[in-house]
Amino acid sequence: MERRKVDILCVQETRWKGSKARSIGAGFKLFYYGVDSKRNGVGVVLKEEFVRNVLEVKRVSDRVMSLKLEIEGVMLNVVSGYAPQVGCELEEKEIFWSELDEVMESIPTGERVVIGADFNGHVGEGNRGDEEVMGKFGVKERNLEGQMVVDFAKRMDMAVVSTYFQKREEHRVTYKSGGRRTQVDYILCRRGNLKEISDCKVVVGDSVARQHRIVVCRMTLMVCKTKRSKIEIEKKTKWWKLKKEECCEEFRQKLRQALGGQVVLPDDWETTAEVIRETGRKVLGVSSGRRKEDKETWWWNEEVQDSIQRKRLAKKKWDMDRTEENRQEYKELQRRVKREVSKAKQKAYDELYTRLDTREGEKDLYRLARQRDRDGKDVQQVRVIKDRDGRVLTSEKSVQRRWKEYFEELMNEENEREKRVEGVNSVEQKVDKIRKDEVRKALKRMKSGKAVGPDDLPVEVWKCLGEAAGSCTVCLQTWRKRMTGCQEKSCGTV
Repeated sequence: MERRKVDILCVQETRWKGSKARSIGAGFKLFYYGVDSKRNGVGVVLKEEFVRNVLEVKRVSDRVMSLKLEIEGVMLNVVSGYAPQVGCELEEKEIFWSELDEVMESIPTGERVVIGADFNGHVGEGNRGDEEVMGKFGVKERNLEGQMVVDFAKRMDMAVVSTYFQKREEHRVTYKSGGRRTQVDYILCRRGNLKEISDCKVVVGDSVARQHRIVVCRMTLMVCKTKRSKIEIEKKTKWWKLKKEECCEEFRQKLRQALGGQVVLPDDWETTAEVIRETGRKVLGVSSGRRKEDKETWWWNEEVQDSIQRKRLAKKKWDMDRTEENRQEYKELQRRVKREVSKAKQKAYDELYTRLDTREGEKDLYRLARQRDRDGKDVQQVRVIKDRDGRVLTSEKSVQRRWKEYFEELMNEENEREKRVEGVNSVEQKVDKIRKDEVRKALKRMKSGKAVGPDDLPVEVWKCLGEAAGSCTVCLQTWRKRMTGCQEKSCGTV
C-alpha cells in the first residue's frame, strides 16, 4: 500500500479469528473480522490519515463488513465482501447476498459507497442487456455466480467499475493459478458516482495472496468545501515544570515578590488565584496552542534527527539538479536513515524493557497498556452523531438540534421525577472550620498530574508552596460551602 500509494484496501480470506482493529506498521491500521482461523475472514486496511475519519464499523459476518468514513464533509462507506466459492451450497450463497443487501439498504442514498470484494464469479466480456451496470471489458464467459453480481448491481443501482476501462488482459485478470486465468475480484460503486473514478486496473507486480492480484481504482471525491471556523486551542500553563526543584524554587520566589514579600497567601481567593496564575505563566511559560501530531517519535535521538536533516537536504539538492551523483547521494542517505532508525528503536526498546522490571517503570507499563487498548478500538474519537433514523449529522445546526431533542426527552419523558418527601426536618448543626493539619493531610494524599479545575491551578502548585498553601484554606472553605449549601458570601479563614 505504501509503495503503490493505496489509501484504502479491502482484503478477503484473512483467516484471522477475532473482531477488532490493530496497527500493522507504517501508520496503517487493519479492521478485521473472522470466526475461524482456517477459512473466510474479511478486513479493511486504512492509511494513517484516514484512521481518525472512521465513524462506524459494522461487522456483519466473516464474509461481509463495512466502514463509514467522513472525508471533507463527504460520507464514504467502504464494504469488504467475500462470496462463497462455486462449489459451496446454494443456501450459503443466498445468505451472503442477503447480508450484502442489508448492508446496502442501511446506507443512506446520499452517501458514497465503494465495494471491494472477491465475488468468486465471472461477469464475462461484453455487456449486451446490462449496459447500465457494467462495461464491455470483462474476461471470458459469464457464469451463474457472475450473473448474481450483475443482478446485485441492478438491484442496488451499482456499477461494476472494473469493466469500464479498456486494459490489456494482463491488467484485467485478478486470479492466476496453474493454467487458469480469470476475473473474480471487483470494485463496485454507485452509478451516480462513476464519474468520480478516473481509472481502474489490476496491479501485475504485487499480490496480497499468491493467486490473487490487487485491483486498484483511482477515485476523486467531489466535495463542496465549506468555510470552517478556525478553532483556537487554549494556551496552557506548563505546570508540569514544577516537578523540577529549580523551577519550583523560582516559582516560590517570584510569587513571594508578587505578593509583596508575604509568606502566607492572602485570604481573598480570587486575587490569590489570579496572582498564582500570572506568576505561573511568567515563570513556567505557556504551550504554543498548536495541536500535537500523533507521531511515534519517542525513541528519536540526535543521530536520527541529524541523519533525517541531511537526507532532506539531499532530496532538495536532487530535486533542483537531477544528476546521477545527487540521486546516489540521496539513496545512500535514505539507507543510512533506515539503519539509524532501526538502531535507535532497538536501543529505546531495550531500555524500556529494562525499566519495566523496576518500580519506576510502572507508569510506562500502564502507558503501553493504554496505547494498546486505543489501537484496538475502531473509532478513536466521536466526531459526529446520528439522528433518530440513524443518519449521520454533520452540520453544526443539525447536531445542536439533535442534542436538544435528546436532552428534552431524557429530562422530561424518559425518567420520572423523584418526588421530594414532605414533612422531613433538616438537621442543622455548626460546621467546623478546616484545620491546617487537615489541609496538609489532604495535599499529601492528592496525586500529581491530574487535570486542573476551573481555576486552572493543579495540585502541584499547592505541593510546591508547602506551608504557605497550608495556611490558605479559602478554597477548601468554599468547597465546604457548596457541599453544605451555605449561601453566605464569606466563610472566614484560619
